[in-house]
Amino acid sequence: MSGLENVSAIRLQGITKRFGTVVANDGIDLEVKRGEILSLLGENGSGKTTLMNMISGIYFPDAGHIYVGGREVTIRSPKDAFDLGIGMIHQHFKLVDVFTAAENIVLGLDEKGKFDKKAVAAKVREISERYGFDIDPNKKVYDMSVSEKQTVEIVKVLYRGADILILDEPTAVLTPQETDKLFAVLRNMKADGKAIVIITHKLHEVMEISDQVAVLRKGKYIGTVNTADTDPQALTEMMVGRAVSLNIDRPEAKYRDLRLEVKDLTCRSPEGVCTLDSVSFQAFGGEILGIAGIAGSGQKELLEAVAGLQGTEKGSVLYYPPHPNSEIAGQHVPVDRNGEELLGKTPSQIQKIGVNLAFVPEDRLGMGLVGSMNMVDNMMLKTYKAHPGPMVDRKSPKALAQRLIQELEIVTPGVATPVRRLSGGNVQKVLVGREIDSNPTVLMTAYPVRGLDINSSYTIYHLLNQQKMKGVAVVLVGEDLDVLLELCDRILVLCGGKVSGIVDGRTATKEEIGLYMTRVGGGKENA
Repeated sequence: MSGLENVSAIRLQGITKRFGTVVANDGIDLEVKRGEILSLLGENGSGKTTLMNMISGIYFPDAGHIYVGGREVTIRSPKDAFDLGIGMIHQHFKLVDVFTAAENIVLGLDEKGKFDKKAVAAKVREISERYGFDIDPNKKVYDMSVSEKQTVEIVKVLYRGADILILDEPTAVLTPQETDKLFAVLRNMKADGKAIVIITHKLHEVMEISDQVAVLRKGKYIGTVNTADTDPQALTEMMVGRAVSLNIDRPEAKYRDLRLEVKDLTCRSPEGVCTLDSVSFQAFGGEILGIAGIAGSGQKELLEAVAGLQGTEKGSVLYYPPHPNSEIAGQHVPVDRNGEELLGKTPSQIQKIGVNLAFVPEDRLGMGLVGSMNMVDNMMLKTYKAHPGPMVDRKSPKALAQRLIQELEIVTPGVATPVRRLSGGNVQKVLVGREIDSNPTVLMTAYPVRGLDINSSYTIYHLLNQQKMKGVAVVLVGEDLDVLLELCDRILVLCGGKVSGIVDGRTATKEEIGLYMTRVGGGKENA
C-alpha cells in the first residue's frame, strides 16, 4: 500500500449546478482519498457526469467549494484541472487518428523547443512499465484496437502529471480479458497513491474494483459506503429509492420458428475496407440472438444490411414469415416454405412485401428519432405513409405517445416536448416503444441499454422478452457479456467482420466469448 489511503485528494462541499430551472447537482458533498478507487453510481439524470465535468473544468459550479489536497481551488477550465493534477478519460476518445500514440500524448502541451520524439517515447515507456500498460509510442491511432486507444488516453493524463483520474464507463467497449488488464493497471495506480473515480452502471465491476461507492439520486448525494460492506441489491435500492429485482429472465418460448437466414453476407465501406466477411447465421422466432464483439467488428453494418440501409457486395438475407402451425409446443417448426430475399431492397420495399421488421439503431437521435420533433411527430414517422392524402392522422400517434408514457414510465413534461430534451433512458424508451408497437416479426436492436440506469435497463430487458414470447425473432447487439449470457438463447460473436463462433447462452462463459472476440475466423457453431 502507498500509505496515503486516508489523505484527502479532492473534497466537494455543497456543490450545486443549475441549467435553467433544472437543478442537476443539489448541494453535493463528496470526498475521494489518495490510494482509493471510488465508484460513482446513479440513475440516468442523477447528476454524475455534471459533477465530474465540474471537477475536470468543463462546467463551473453555481455554488459550493472544491478542495484539492486540503486547499480550496477554483477550476474554470480543463487546463486548470490539469494544473491541479486532475485528468478525465471520457467514454468517447479524443484522439487524432493519423498521429502516433506519443504525438497524441503530448498534443496541446506547451513544450519549449522542438518535439523530442525519443524523450517522449522514453517517458511513455517509463509510465507504461510503472503501471503495467502495453503501448507502442510510435503506433498510429488508426492501427490501434479500442483498448489500445483507451491506454493512450490514460497515459496522456498521467504524462501531464495527473494524480486524480476520472474514468467514464471505461469498460463499455472492452472484452473481459481487456477489462482484467485495465483493472490490474488501476490497482497499480491505486497502490502508487493515485485517487481514481469510475463512473459505471456495471454493478459486478463496482464490487470487483472499487474501495468505496458514492450514490447520487435525482441530483442529490445519498451517501458513500464501503464496497466490502454492501452488495448489488443494496446499491440498487440506494440508487432507485426502492427495492428492485436484479434477476434477468430467460423464459422458454413455445416454439422455435426460422425467421432469418443470412448466407455469406459481405459488405465494404466507402473506402473499400471489408466490414463484413462472409457472415452466415440463422435467427429464429421465439429466441433472442445476441451479437457480441469488440466495437467496430461489423455489428452496425450487419444490422443495417438486413434492414436495407447498407449496401452489400454479395450474400443473401432470406426472410421466412411466421409458420401457420407455429403453435406446436416444444417442437422446431419445419421450413416448408420459400424465403423472401431482402438484399437489394430499401426499407420501404421491405415493408411493402409484408416483412414487419423493427430496427432500433445505436444512434438514437441520429437514425432512430428526430430530436427537434416531439413524441407525437416521432410516432408519425413510422405510420404517416399508411394514410395517403393531404390530411395525416395525428390522433393515433398521440394516443400511442400517451400510452407509452404510462406503460414505460417515460419522464417528460408532455407529448409536445422535443425528444432531445429527454434523458438518454427516456429517449431509448420512446424509440423501443415505437418500434415494438408495430408488432414486428423481427426486432433488431443495437446497444439498447448503453448508458442506461438499472431501472431503465430492466424495463428494456422485459420488453425484449415479451417480444420473444410472442414469437418475434429478437437480434440484440450488446456490450455487457454478463447481460448477454443471462438474457440470450444463443450468442453470435463477431471479430474483424467474421463470425468467430456461435455459442449457447445457457452454457457459455465470459472467458469463452472473450476469446472468440479476439479470434478471427472459425465460424463454428456450438449451440
